Amino acid sequence: MSKIYTNPETIGLHAGWRKDENTNSVAVPIHQTSSFLFDDCDHAANLFSLSEVGNIYSRIMNPTCAVLEDRIAALEGGVGSLAVASGQAASAIAIQNIAKNGDNIVASSHLYGGTYNQFKNSMSDMGIEVRFVDPADPQNFINATDDKTRAYYGEVLPNPSFEVFPISEVAELGRPLGIPLIVDNTAAPVICKPFDHGATIIIHSTTKFIGGHGTSIGGIIVDSGNFDWELFPDRQPALNTPDASYGGAIWTEAVKPLGPIAYILKARTTILRDMGAAMSPFNAFMFIQGLETLALRMREHCSNAEKVAQYLTNHDLVEKVIYPSVMEGYAKERADKYLTRGNGGLMGFEIKGGVEAGKKFINALEMVYHVANIGDSRSLAIHPASTTHSQLSPEELESTGVSPSFVRLSIGLEHIDDIIADYEQALSKI
Repeated sequence: MSKIYTNPETIGLHAGWRKDENTNSVAVPIHQTSSFLFDDCDHAANLFSLSEVGNIYSRIMNPTCAVLEDRIAALEGGVGSLAVASGQAASAIAIQNIAKNGDNIVASSHLYGGTYNQFKNSMSDMGIEVRFVDPADPQNFINATDDKTRAYYGEVLPNPSFEVFPISEVAELGRPLGIPLIVDNTAAPVICKPFDHGATIIIHSTTKFIGGHGTSIGGIIVDSGNFDWELFPDRQPALNTPDASYGGAIWTEAVKPLGPIAYILKARTTILRDMGAAMSPFNAFMFIQGLETLALRMREHCSNAEKVAQYLTNHDLVEKVIYPSVMEGYAKERADKYLTRGNGGLMGFEIKGGVEAGKKFINALEMVYHVANIGDSRSLAIHPASTTHSQLSPEELESTGVSPSFVRLSIGLEHIDDIIADYEQALSKI
């Protein structure tokens, strides 16, 4: 696709694909295959040695997944991406790609509950320490850094605090030290461009807004190509020392003829290959359908959410609304700085009456779905303290922004009058 197409509405429809060269099909085919035929022994050897790029096995790469990868890389302004089985797989692989037993990362404490638990427990079991810090003050990342820190990590629009992460402030602290910033942009596709602010790696749960239809599970990792890993051999040994899992390849040297893709190619050919969390071609096809309307859907999600935020702000039973446009101080400043095309489709609010009032509200909803998902075209709601964040301690709940009466809303694409009418009747029953 021509580089003149830089707008997300166009990228979502055209990047990475024009037609099938054999059939002239405009729709991307579902390549439901495990394997790919090699032309001859030399062709196979070239593929395995990375001297030639091509398809080997669908656990590692697949043509349908490749279109999704190219399209999301173009959407985010990256040089390459890797589609995986889920958002959880994306966050795990993003870290495992550069950190090993004895290393650490410094992460924002404002994270999705599943990510927080993955980092606190599963990463710890692997020997990778995750040090959680309050992102309100970016200096906290430096204060928690030592010689074994391999990355900083944050969520652009963290679920459920919805306080926008200080992307450039943290990226600028880490870059001189050789520490890349990995950000989860699941809740803010299109409306935030983290690479423009210095982030090195972006991940998404494609299950959410990118898909939008609530039918498929997936995740993706996007490489900006803007980080010079070779400058920091001591800080980033995974990319600068011989990798026994791939014949002793030194990734920063091995990929030079292919471009600045050391990080994403290593993730594909070692971690994904060995752990096997591949995205299915069918799910990739489904996410490609979602991308075609993503920019338009995000516009409507944001518009509806603004109206819901104003409605709840003025409701007598609502103690607090948590949404970027109604925040104050540094939280509002960061939202204005980083969210350039709307404030997102997610919000939270606290109901007078505590946990029981929150449960009554959820149980009284008639149109809005009570599910553990976000970013669907349908409006969704959940009570995090008793569900998605129930495995966290009271202290951890507080650090992530979840109170006992907190209700999380994912504002859908229904008519705004119908959305508010359902909230109104549910609140009237408390």
